[in-house]
Amino acid sequence: MQRRGGPHESNDDWRGGGRSRRPALEGAEKKPGEELWGWLFVSPMLLGVTVLVLLPIVATFVLSLADWNFVQGWDGIKWIGLDNFDKLLRDDLFLRSVRNNVIFLLAVPVYMAISMILAVVIDRHVYMKGFFKVAYFMPYISNIVAVAVVWQVLFHPSNGPVNQMLRALGFSQPPGWLADPNYALPSIMLIVVWTSIGFNLILYMAGLQSIPRDLYEAAEIDGASGWVRFARITVPLLSPTSFFLLVTGVISTFKVFDIIAVTTQGGPIGSTSMMVWYLYDTAFVNLKVGYASSIAVVLFAFVLLITLGQWAAQKKWVNY
Repeated sequence: MQRRGGPHESNDDWRGGGRSRRPALEGAEKKPGEELWGWLFVSPMLLGVTVLVLLPIVATFVLSLADWNFVQGWDGIKWIGLDNFDKLLRDDLFLRSVRNNVIFLLAVPVYMAISMILAVVIDRHVYMKGFFKVAYFMPYISNIVAVAVVWQVLFHPSNGPVNQMLRALGFSQPPGWLADPNYALPSIMLIVVWTSIGFNLILYMAGLQSIPRDLYEAAEIDGASGWVRFARITVPLLSPTSFFLLVTGVISTFKVFDIIAVTTQGGPIGSTSMMVWYLYDTAFVNLKVGYASSIAVVLFAFVLLITLGQWAAQKKWVNY
């Protein structure tokens, strides 16, 4: 039988029960030593980040104000203020490396556009999609040394398959490619485009899966052509993916090193020298650690400013 005044009794019981349960919950939230165990679990990661990332960054900024050859030891450090940065402004090879890096940025929109078009074609008009995903992704996951050696053989000025084919087509003097100062940088850009298409293709195909098919069907009913559907639906709705690939692509172009080290070593006559390659050559060949640190600081500033600019501009063209 239900008692009268049941609601009042239940409220009192609830309030009483709440008072009785609250200390138990608070005790469950803060167990003795729980915070200590949390710090112990994350301490290996924090130690690695501190030793391998944070300390080198701080040391780079500090050493950029010094003239130091590390072979001389700590006693050989000579503090010179901003003289390293003043020398950079008058260093022709450094300025050429910066110019090459700026030109190298053109590879990013090229392989992004190719990847987007290939993703749309494979996603909608091609059978065996898995095969083409793997085929295009293989160059990206292949060893960069092996890739560079293969392209060196292909681009060989005398016996390379590319120039032999051009001679068969009637070109009497085909380009020297990696051996020609005028073609060496475009050749490196071509290799990077070829290796980067696979990664961008996979992400674009993943982005295409999130676009509702109803939008394309409605546009087709309204009489929109294939180009209009691509320009007004596909491109805007893939803009978050494009923004991610643009940011990571720009950063990767400023970090390009391995393909340069294997193929040209910055030559011929500095035509493929990049900022990271010049930094490496200055620090570990010429042993000018202070001057190399100033190059690293300038590189950091370039990447930071370009990334911040991209984040500011993405509000106008990225559709979430």
